[in-house]
Amino acid sequence: MTTFLLLPPTLLPGLAPLTLAHLVIGNRPLADHQRATLAAADLSEAAPGPASFVVDGLAWLDEAELRAFIRSDDATLTTAEGAVLVRRVGGGGPAQVAATSFRIAHSWDLLRANEQTLKAKTDYVLGAEVHPSLYVDGRLQVGRGTRILPGVVIEGDVIIGADCKIGPNCYLRGATTIGDRCHVGQAVEIKNSILLDGTNVGHLSYVGDSILGRKVNFGAGTLTSNLRHDGRNHRTLVAGELVDTGRRKFGAVVGDGVHTGIHTSIYPGRKLAAGTTTRPGDIVRTDLTA
Repeated sequence: MTTFLLLPPTLLPGLAPLTLAHLVIGNRPLADHQRATLAAADLSEAAPGPASFVVDGLAWLDEAELRAFIRSDDATLTTAEGAVLVRRVGGGGPAQVAATSFRIAHSWDLLRANEQTLKAKTDYVLGAEVHPSLYVDGRLQVGRGTRILPGVVIEGDVIIGADCKIGPNCYLRGATTIGDRCHVGQAVEIKNSILLDGTNVGHLSYVGDSILGRKVNFGAGTLTSNLRHDGRNHRTLVAGELVDTGRRKFGAVVGDGVHTGIHTSIYPGRKLAAGTTTRPGDIVRTDLTA
């Protein structure tokens, strides 16, 4: 039997202000995705004792690439930066550089994983109250107890959790995941973003290419900017150094319990630490720390 050992994830500086509890993609923990991919590649989780392969706790694995690595004699599957995603126990061959698998080392890697996950989803509506005016151009999953009010437009692949209130008159597009007990309200646009459980974006707001933690509340008219005027990739501070995100569009990364005042504007790539607040009309030009 070919077995794997999944290591616990490590909290890296590039994930801040997120924590390991925020490693959720498509409303499922990262570890669930990892185990599903490994099982699909015919690997079994090792009981206490030796394993055939050791898997990094932050690895995002492409099934086809994983299968090819398992069939090879290569010792490791690594990222282009040299991080080991999967190691063959006792292997002495060369390293295989991943083309599609990657490591969730930075917050924006969660957006990439979310985009890939939602492409593979199929439609379903489970116990939700959906107004007949709902317009969907894409794939939609809706959790039990969620209410979708009049005038909601969805373009893209979207997952909405349980017990949410969506609408009226809001626009969800791109690869967007909304957690449980969230509220997305009147004249709000959410584009290619992740909202975790209990978060509210109630009125007249734009959230683009962003990650909002748990129990965040955006005051009316809060806007996340996500595009540089010069068209270059966004860079953001990680441990005091500017890092290229590889993304032309990148909004805000917001920790748990953040509250913004009405008409707050947030520059691209800015991070708001858990529990921070803004006043009405504030412009967030730099990262906010606790």
